[in-house]
Amino acid sequence: MTAAETSSESTYPIGTPGTPWGAAERAQWLAAQSRRRSYLDDVVEVIDGLSDGFEVVEYGVLTYGDERFPLYALRTRAWNDALPVALVTGGVHGYETSGVHGALQFAARHGTEHAGRVNLLIAPCVSPWGYERIHRWNPDAVDPNRSFRADSPSGEAAALMRLVAPVRDRVRVHVDLHETTDTDESEFRPALAARDGVAYVPGGIPDGFYLVADSERPQPAFQQAVVQAVEQVTHIAPADDRGEMIGAPVVARGVIEYPVRRLALCAGITDAPFVTTTEVYPDSPRSTSEICNDAQIAAVRAAIAYALAHGDA
Repeated sequence: MTAAETSSESTYPIGTPGTPWGAAERAQWLAAQSRRRSYLDDVVEVIDGLSDGFEVVEYGVLTYGDERFPLYALRTRAWNDALPVALVTGGVHGYETSGVHGALQFAARHGTEHAGRVNLLIAPCVSPWGYERIHRWNPDAVDPNRSFRADSPSGEAAALMRLVAPVRDRVRVHVDLHETTDTDESEFRPALAARDGVAYVPGGIPDGFYLVADSERPQPAFQQAVVQAVEQVTHIAPADDRGEMIGAPVVARGVIEYPVRRLALCAGITDAPFVTTTEVYPDSPRSTSEICNDAQIAAVRAAIAYALAHGDA
């Protein structure tokens, strides 16, 4: 564990301990956020450059104050309704940088790797406001990755569900690209506790890559195939001294499980037999941004290859 631990006695600078945030606290939090990078420059321009190989689909627009964020996905240009679909999602948490750029680089480098065998649908930056602010939430202090449900409070989640709905039953594999960062423990978990008016309990951050499987569709051999591919790029996180990572039991090397639909996570938006959430650790002294992006790419490639090789599942 490498994350700095924060005392459970410390208080977040917004709100009153033990009291959930109201409109005033949310406004105070929002006023403290600032734009730190450009979705247009970093993401949209790259997507535009991939338009020769993919159909670029605008699947929604988010309007926050005077800011407008068009949402884009990449779709196999020679789409064939007879083929299965591989869904890749990145940037559900906008601050998790390699999820966004790993998805884009996968499209650029390997987008035709399985041409004629699978349709690709790639949503590389689900949460552009969070990408620009390097934040986990949207401007309403809502976590998009706890909001994938019918009555979603997140415009980001609702738009992605609308995009996927027409092909939902044909998705064979879904890889949702994430990171676990030191700021999860220093900022985002304390903020969550303050927002919800509950006590903050310090934890730790796994040093290395791991996967979150769906406890209802665990597919252990599939998860291990992804872990083994990523291990060629970066190190795999070990279990802590309780046999856990981020509070969940380690069920296999580099793998924990969550009930993704019950938690309204992005990984639960289809009935794909093969589904996983990647967790890259960018703050390790053994990592670089290039390594993190390459780890995401390796995970996507391994997941698609396994799903296509096991068509009877």
